[in-house]
Amino acid sequence: MEDGRYTRPKLALALARICAEVGLDPSGARLIRFVNNGVFLLREHPVIVRIVLAPSFSYRAANVVEAARLLAEHGVPAVRLLPGVSQPVSVGGHLATLWQAVPETGTASGADLGGLLRQVHSLPVPATLPDWRPMDDVRRRLFDAEELDPDDRYFLEQRCDDVERRLESLDFPLPRAVIHGDAHLGNLIATSEGTLLCDLDSLCVGPPEWDLTPMAVGRLRMGHPPERYEALARSYGFDLLAWEGFQVLRDLRELKITISVLPILRSNPAIRGELRRRLRSMRAGDVTAQWAPYN
Repeated sequence: MEDGRYTRPKLALALARICAEVGLDPSGARLIRFVNNGVFLLREHPVIVRIVLAPSFSYRAANVVEAARLLAEHGVPAVRLLPGVSQPVSVGGHLATLWQAVPETGTASGADLGGLLRQVHSLPVPATLPDWRPMDDVRRRLFDAEELDPDDRYFLEQRCDDVERRLESLDFPLPRAVIHGDAHLGNLIATSEGTLLCDLDSLCVGPPEWDLTPMAVGRLRMGHPPERYEALARSYGFDLLAWEGFQVLRDLRELKITISVLPILRSNPAIRGELRRRLRSMRAGDVTAQWAPYN
């Protein structure tokens, strides 16, 4: 079988080229994430390197740089770009962003997330951020799949059409705002000086309800303790599960997090089993089947 765009050895070579470009030492770097980005923690410097893994993700590199600058400008607690480097970094066909590494010293809570989301949602809406267009992102990843069974492709295309049609008819109760776009506890870092937002790739302008969806879906589909979502709802002041439009956002979130790995399915074959499990439960209409994170 043909290798994927980024096997682990290819990813290590990409890291070496990126570090050489900006004068950093990649020796002993640890790969800590291999899904939408290849994320490395450097051993020799307090730096995180996030390498874009597929063409369908490349637009997010410029977006995340703009997002980080916006949050820094307004003092929102979030990870910060590595200073002194023109970003995103592009070298030899590789695209990456570099960040100041922050030691994690505790555990973030749903209440922490709720407070941070209120800050983000209260920001003035800039002209520099894109509008929320979730189906464009989903379809882009489906189109860019490294490999996909034709029956699965047809099923997912039909699912996209169904979710998009229902999404267009939603009447959101909260006003449009700057949103994080992928807000859950895995995208928070609890530090000695407070909790920070990270993974800013999806920051855009859209419905705040979308930022409450990942935690609600985590409770229902990923088996997360219910008190995590309940703390978020109390802290934020809105219970998404009580809104009649939630099921549409749930279906969108589940579709999005299932399709997210298609552009690296050959690069990271360890995720295939979980993808098959998710597709089986979606085909069967099984809303109680529990999913596991992709790793």
